[in-house]
Amino acid sequence: MKVLANDGISESGIDKLEEYGFDVDLTKVAQEQLIDYINTNSISTLLVRSATQVRKDIIDSCPSLKIIGRGGVGMDNIDVEYAKSKGLHVINTPAASSKSVAELVFSHLFGCVRFLHESNRSMPLDGDSKFKDLKKSYAKGTELSGKTIGIVGFGRIGQEVAKIAIGIGMNVLFYDKLHKEANLILDFFDGQSTSFKINSSSFEDLLKESDFISVHIPATDKYIIDSKEISKMKNGVGILNLSRGGILNEEELLKNIENGKVSFAGIDTYEDEPNPSIKILMNSNISLTPHIGAATNEAQDRIGVELADKINDIIG
Repeated sequence: MKVLANDGISESGIDKLEEYGFDVDLTKVAQEQLIDYINTNSISTLLVRSATQVRKDIIDSCPSLKIIGRGGVGMDNIDVEYAKSKGLHVINTPAASSKSVAELVFSHLFGCVRFLHESNRSMPLDGDSKFKDLKKSYAKGTELSGKTIGIVGFGRIGQEVAKIAIGIGMNVLFYDKLHKEANLILDFFDGQSTSFKINSSSFEDLLKESDFISVHIPATDKYIIDSKEISKMKNGVGILNLSRGGILNEEELLKNIENGKVSFAGIDTYEDEPNPSIKILMNSNISLTPHIGAATNEAQDRIGVELADKINDIIG
């Protein structure tokens, strides 16, 4: 059977698929040519990340297609329910990238509380001529230890964020519609582990009590963090969105950065992706990455192997 990995797949994923006897095609096919390519080459499995859109036109027009696989968590680029109604299998890899996303949350967070997102912009320009001025500007950083992080959405990624937070001495609050409590297991390099039981907070309490708020929920059709929610937050709060664009109202974020309510933001996913607002991109109080939460070598290896195993389970 033929597998088209249209947005790429790791070498370990390729090896695993070939070990199972699948023919792996790594051609990058343009969206408008995808239907013809799938039909011409009798593709049975289409693997995508976030770039390729798998909508009703592909589902209806490609009779050879049996499996659609998403390397990652969110599947908003796939018409999932429609595909299932047509008898196709739709799979993803919800656990594979959790650690990578959580570590990127703290890359933004550590950077912002010590102004790295700003100093890395200004040092190349003025570091040789205004060193003392820059030193003074960035000398009032804060520690994360002892601070409170509020996590909105407590699935696999939210829980990995919480584990890192606990490990560096932070207080953790979480809000989730499904999870009311969680037992987190922290594993250490020497094989030891310890557990922490955490109970959920109300959304309102989380907004009021958190020094930093990180959102980890699926795509929605409305803002989760808007003017009303920001108004309830602490003055000087830091906000992180490494989940999906459209969850955070970016216009309101900018207004509240300007008036000092929000001290900084860390953003990996944007409302107008892949063409983020220039106002967001140019704001020196926002730490920016181009949707790379799952883009580590380790996560991509896990994603590839997990997809291969799931495909084999379905076919087998």
